[in-house]
Amino acid sequence: MRHATAHPPTAEERDQAPLDIDTMRDTIDLLLGPDDGPDALPPVVDLDLLTAAVRGHLELTLPEVERLAGTLPRHKTYYALACASEARRQLSLTAGPELEHRVTRARRLARALNSLCNEYERLGAAS
Repeated sequence: MRHATAHPPTAEERDQAPLDIDTMRDTIDLLLGPDDGPDALPPVVDLDLLTAAVRGHLELTLPEVERLAGTLPRHKTYYALACASEARRQLSLTAGPELEHRVTRARRLARALNSLCNEYERLGAAS
């Protein structure tokens, strides 16, 4: 059984500010609020801007979750790596031009970001 060993942080890692999970969760809540049923549209004016924000959050969070996962034994990181893989898959997909498709795509990205935020917090607490 292989065990990951923690490495000392690089200069870049030491200089990097921690992720702003609270802001990410606020963004997620705009898309996945209490009225996020399949027929309900999010109460936002600019869906494209919100989708771009979620994509940006994912691009920041993905490498951090993978980095944290690399510092722990594999059996403790399986779900985190699965969430990262799903987030990468969601990022690679595009939505159709119809509003319903764009909302669905944005919500799937938001769910992937929510999972990564949960794993970032869990792994950070475990390391």
